[in-house]
Amino acid sequence: MSGSSTWPRPDDPHTGSTPPLGGRFWRLWGASGLSNLADGVLKVALPLAALRLTDSPPLIAGVTFALTVPWLLCALPAGALADRVDRRAAMLGANLARGLALTALALALASGTASIWTLYAVALCVGVAETVYDTAAQSILPQVVPRVRLSAANGRLHAAELTAQQFVGPPLGGLLVALGLLTAFAAPAGLWLVAVGALVTVGGRYRVERAAPATLRADIAEGLRFLWGHRLLRTLAVMVGVSNFATNAVFAVLVLYAVGPDSALGLTEPGYGVLMTAAAVGSLLGALGAERIERLLGRAWSLRLTVLASALLVGAPALSTSPYAVAAGFLVGGVGIAVWNVITVSLRQRTVPDALLGRVNSAYRLLAWGTMPLGAATGGLLAQLLGLRAVFAVMALLVLTLLVPMARIDRAALEDDGASGDGSR
Repeated sequence: MSGSSTWPRPDDPHTGSTPPLGGRFWRLWGASGLSNLADGVLKVALPLAALRLTDSPPLIAGVTFALTVPWLLCALPAGALADRVDRRAAMLGANLARGLALTALALALASGTASIWTLYAVALCVGVAETVYDTAAQSILPQVVPRVRLSAANGRLHAAELTAQQFVGPPLGGLLVALGLLTAFAAPAGLWLVAVGALVTVGGRYRVERAAPATLRADIAEGLRFLWGHRLLRTLAVMVGVSNFATNAVFAVLVLYAVGPDSALGLTEPGYGVLMTAAAVGSLLGALGAERIERLLGRAWSLRLTVLASALLVGAPALSTSPYAVAAGFLVGGVGIAVWNVITVSLRQRTVPDALLGRVNSAYRLLAWGTMPLGAATGGLLAQLLGLRAVFAVMALLVLTLLVPMARIDRAALEDDGASGDGSR
């Protein structure tokens, strides 16, 4: 398959009916589900494992920091890589690396040599591989499905990812930790290796055609220039960065607030995994309904409501010590996050030329996800200084400030499908 999509664009007058998503999409969908199930298990197992080694908020938050700091350090090179190599091959290599890293951790646990620093090292390796996988996975989609079906494809892909990563993965991770740390880390290692096999079945060639070779530095600069020159995409990226800062500050220390007989919520380890599925249920509903919500309310109003939902997500633990009330807040927040993601990712895929998509995606994620380790570190520090509930309250207020830039976004540019490429510059 060539790098540039031959699918009809949404405004193609020859498009007589809605084209199918196709078999390659569904095979990609299956591989993504396996990968994200491994993610879901790991992202609960790591902080629970850290909790067995230390009760220090900064040290526990350090696990999230190590897992997410690669988005700050490696996002731009990962994007350049996605535009230089076959994107499916990049995804295969990343999953293989993650599987091997978790295998090494399982061996360290079996030999009794694992420590908090071992968790940091493995989290860092997994995080680097994640930047490569996620950037390539998001960039490959316009090569797999018709552009007119991007919202539908992203909705289904996001629903599968969320179901695996947040609905099935967290309670499974909590259960596996209760059974033993060795089992908890061997399971995602196996899932990533199975996902490698699933990706092989996708078939096709996914290396984009380029006019002329360029240096890595020039490639990265081109992606940055495109994003920074596009007012709408730049604004959305910064907004996601603020939201992710707040979310990671909260979830980096939530385990201390939720788990144990002396904690505010008083949950067990499996119960913590179940709590995390509340956001996943909402995210699944949001992902499946995002296309309909977008049509009903329009993109602008849909995104405004997602900001309010996100504030409830991070602020719910400050409002109540009832696990049920917190879970309800997580559910509503999950709906909002999923709707935001489906709308904005589809908009970006329609707007950005395919040959630039990997680099622009990585530049976008540098702004959007590079704040995650900073948020995790801030959450640990604030919890140490002010207490856990203060973290949740402060971060909810921070998310609410996003209503200001949301109100200033050019609504016409947001509703434009980006076919012209200049509507929001």
